[in-house]
Amino acid sequence: MKVIDLTLRLEPGMRGFESESKFTLAEDGWNASTLHLYSHCGTHMDAPLHFEASEQTIDQIPLQDCIGNAWIVDLAHLPPRTPIEISHLGELAETFPAGDALLLRTRWSQHVSDPRYYRDNFQPISPDLARWMVNRKVRLVGVEPPSVADVNDLPAVTEIHQILLGGNVIIVEGLTNLDAITEPHCLFGAMPLKVAGGDGAPCRAFALLDCPIDP
Repeated sequence: MKVIDLTLRLEPGMRGFESESKFTLAEDGWNASTLHLYSHCGTHMDAPLHFEASEQTIDQIPLQDCIGNAWIVDLAHLPPRTPIEISHLGELAETFPAGDALLLRTRWSQHVSDPRYYRDNFQPISPDLARWMVNRKVRLVGVEPPSVADVNDLPAVTEIHQILLGGNVIIVEGLTNLDAITEPHCLFGAMPLKVAGGDGAPCRAFALLDCPIDP
């Protein structure tokens, strides 16, 4: 079995993350840090509460819903700002198995250290595709940008989040290293921090290859 880490590294300079030394081995007998985390920094999972699509919080999302079969769609050819439509899924639009996850590979994570990462140049999920995901019972959708929609367009970002989260589609944003998944499907997992009442939380996302799954 091959394990592929799909998680951005939390480090100084990343938006929403700060770290400071709390104790040191020399002075206190051990090393420890105090972490300051924005609930949607780095690779993270959204809870429905994030856009009040429902009252479900991040700690109420069952772990069994955070891991399962996933299908990878290569969208690196799409020009910037091109909305991702149902047609971009190809044959998968007709054959997608209900309950599986969908990972959208755009290679946007290569811009994570660039200011453009948070701009509106990435490919957003279209309303039609979001509704398709709900109708086809997509359990989880994972994307490389920091959001599934243009973070600088509040009506658009609200609409897409409310469609998905209100339709029981778990959202994972800020994925990286999707290029390392060489197969059309994998076993995907994203484990969020168990924050009481949380609207979202950073998570550790991964793919498992060469392991028995039922595609």
